[in-house]
Amino acid sequence: MAVSKTIFITGGASGIGRAVAVKFGQQGWFVGLADVNESGMKETAALIPAGKSSTHKLDVRDREAWDVALADCAKASGGTIDVVFNNAGIPLGGNLVEKNVAEIERCLDINLKGVLFGAQAAHPWLKASAPGSCLLNTASAAGIYGTPGASVYSATKFGVRAITECLDGEWSLDGIKVCDLMPGFIDTPLIDMNPNQQSNEGIRERVLEAGLEITPVTEVAEAAWKAVHSDTLHNRVGKTAHRIAFAARWMPGRLRKMTRTNLKPRGGK
Repeated sequence: MAVSKTIFITGGASGIGRAVAVKFGQQGWFVGLADVNESGMKETAALIPAGKSSTHKLDVRDREAWDVALADCAKASGGTIDVVFNNAGIPLGGNLVEKNVAEIERCLDINLKGVLFGAQAAHPWLKASAPGSCLLNTASAAGIYGTPGASVYSATKFGVRAITECLDGEWSLDGIKVCDLMPGFIDTPLIDMNPNQQSNEGIRERVLEAGLEITPVTEVAEAAWKAVHSDTLHNRVGKTAHRIAFAARWMPGRLRKMTRTNLKPRGGK
């Protein structure tokens, strides 16, 4: 009988994290769920076969907490971790000049520093289970081409893309695969949030108004499964991500013009 593999997922209480947890759980994997939302993690765990998951309260900004959570997950799963899914993240939209220091720092800390801390903490576990182990990061279509109205968020996702490329090289000798997901707009609770503290218009409204599609979260889960089991570095998910990547490579001038002409006027000007 084959030994069950283990995946550790941050942001496992909802959205992409929950969908990926269910997908891997259905495939017989042990799933370690990590999040600050304990009730959400319990709801996710209820969707995974009994005895095949564990929950770990984790703020990804806390480097020491990462070590504790991973060790506890390994203990619950039988001693090994095969995949770490660096998925936790928050949105932040709107013009840069409207952002306050606190929300800029929070987005940078969770989306970027959290990924760096997670990679650091994951390395010894993934090296121990190599070859075949994987660090999977959640980047974004906003990490393909800078998105007007999302400067801070885009910066973090370009950063996640860079981290993925750097570690793909650094960790290759350790037998650890490193890759990322680059989803467009995904149908998760995050898309129903306001983009920033000064806005009353939800992200979903803006996406639909722009004529863009919202991709089912199950497509991201399928992409995550394929990413772990293939050799593709950047895994785009959804029509928006594929279109942006095509335009950035083959029609950069047109893409630039589109991003400049499709903006809403600010302050009546």
